Amino acid sequence: MISADLTSLLALYQGRGREALLPVLWDIHHHYGYVSAEAAQVIGHTLHVPLADIYGVIEFYAMFYDRPTGKRIIRVCQDPLCALVGSADICQALSERLHIEPGETTADGAYTLELAPCLGQCDHAPAALVNTTAHGHLHSDRLDDLLQNTPTPLKTRLGGMLRIALANVGQVDPASLQDYRDNAGFAGLYKALSMSPAEIIKTISDSGLLGRGGAAFPAGRKWEFTAKGPGQTRYFIVNGDESEPGAFKDRVLMEGDPFRILEGLMIGCYAIGATQGYIYIRGEYQLPYERIQHAVDQLYAAGMLGANALGPAKALDIEVRRGAGAYICGEETALMESIEGKRGMPRLRPPFPTTYGLFGQPTVINNIETVAKIAPIMLHGAAFYRGLGTSDAAGSKLFAVSGCVRRPGVYEVVFGVPLRHIIEELAGGALPGRTIQAVLTGGAAGRFMTADQLDTPVNFDSFRQAGGSVGAGTLMVFDDAVDLRQVLAQIAHFFAHESCGKCYPCQMGTQRQLEILQRLAHRQPAAGDRERLIDLAATMTDSSICGLGQTAAMATLSAMERWPELLFDGDRRENG
Repeated sequence: MISADLTSLLALYQGRGREALLPVLWDIHHHYGYVSAEAAQVIGHTLHVPLADIYGVIEFYAMFYDRPTGKRIIRVCQDPLCALVGSADICQALSERLHIEPGETTADGAYTLELAPCLGQCDHAPAALVNTTAHGHLHSDRLDDLLQNTPTPLKTRLGGMLRIALANVGQVDPASLQDYRDNAGFAGLYKALSMSPAEIIKTISDSGLLGRGGAAFPAGRKWEFTAKGPGQTRYFIVNGDESEPGAFKDRVLMEGDPFRILEGLMIGCYAIGATQGYIYIRGEYQLPYERIQHAVDQLYAAGMLGANALGPAKALDIEVRRGAGAYICGEETALMESIEGKRGMPRLRPPFPTTYGLFGQPTVINNIETVAKIAPIMLHGAAFYRGLGTSDAAGSKLFAVSGCVRRPGVYEVVFGVPLRHIIEELAGGALPGRTIQAVLTGGAAGRFMTADQLDTPVNFDSFRQAGGSVGAGTLMVFDDAVDLRQVLAQIAHFFAHESCGKCYPCQMGTQRQLEILQRLAHRQPAAGDRERLIDLAATMTDSSICGLGQTAAMATLSAMERWPELLFDGDRRENG
């Protein structure tokens, strides 16, 4: 006998197909806490999806369950930054308090304790989620608020030389369409609608805007390729699935300025001829999801989305999609697979998304920060943005700074400023009594720079020549009290945990890399470990399908170049 609640819930999805699978699973989880065998059967019947595929999706995403869990699921972050400030102590204290180990549920069904690879709250470390509520600055002696799910408001420091992407954050009410309009909101869209799509694309190209998700591909060129792609259907996707340790800039934008992101998406859809846009947000980001969804709802209520959204007979729909705990879905083809209701596994390329993307149609996928720059560029012109920065890196960039600094936060600067300006002047420099040992630039899949390189200009060429990486704008700072061997082992654990398993070089390579780095972290290297790490790195880089495997060894190789004796010969922590 199918329950009335389940029948009512699934009635909302009648007539839809597999693409609705993740939204259905989220609705089921919100209502029941897990997907029962009965619910899986009804989902399969409603969406016409084989039962095996439904369970394959449930098992792929860390935030979905096919068996009962505690009413409160506590996920304690274990990324390198949270580990630096005591996440292991938090987890141990919770285990002792609840009398369970990670992965277990209390006998009364009240709590489930889990370890999480990264929660995107790096500036509030150590952090945890209780269900989908973020908690930060935790202490093992103060667990009551965590257990009772009474969060303390978390506020990210903002600053920099100028404000383009950050212009409205903290200045405009993120929940108010009227407040956004009163502060020149949608002026960029209205100007764009007076232009032809080709003129918009040329403006974006002339501005020099590069993708801000890490690959730095020219945004205008991607739009042009998609607009000229085969067929009549186009899609535009905004990627809000930042899930790498140290990354949290996009969270700040989604929480603080959702309408700016939507305005950029609307301009992009008009420029490439798309009538459907998506924003994909990682499952751990509850507040960003709520802010974006609320903004979308207001635009529909105001008639700015739906029929005639962009003018007579120019319809535009935007849908907000949630991930469910899979870092790999930040890779653009895996993200499309997820939207299509599948496990988020990368596709072989070519074909590229600009010709064969979502549902087999030409698709643009841009990062949150990239899209947040679109409206200002349209409003003020390409020359305005091109005039900022350097010849090889136009405009501004957000940097998420965390770790061993006095003021972790998100800082917006123009390209060309020295790294020292960000680390010491904006983020406050090293903690009292300590000195900076290393900065991991570009994220967990980035490269190390040392204290004597802080005067390096922040741009792609200068960082490349210095052995660093701009990436998505993640800077993790480690002082002289940090054992970098432990950091590398934690990074290796992240990549081993997040490998989707589709390709053998990444699946096995990340596991073997983790085993070696764990030995080194315990100062028990085996003969040949150096050569094994180099060989594994070459194999993963050359043979993996996507960027996860191709860059999983980058930080390790960088550390081996910077400190050749550190990993294998005792406790030396020289700055190379």
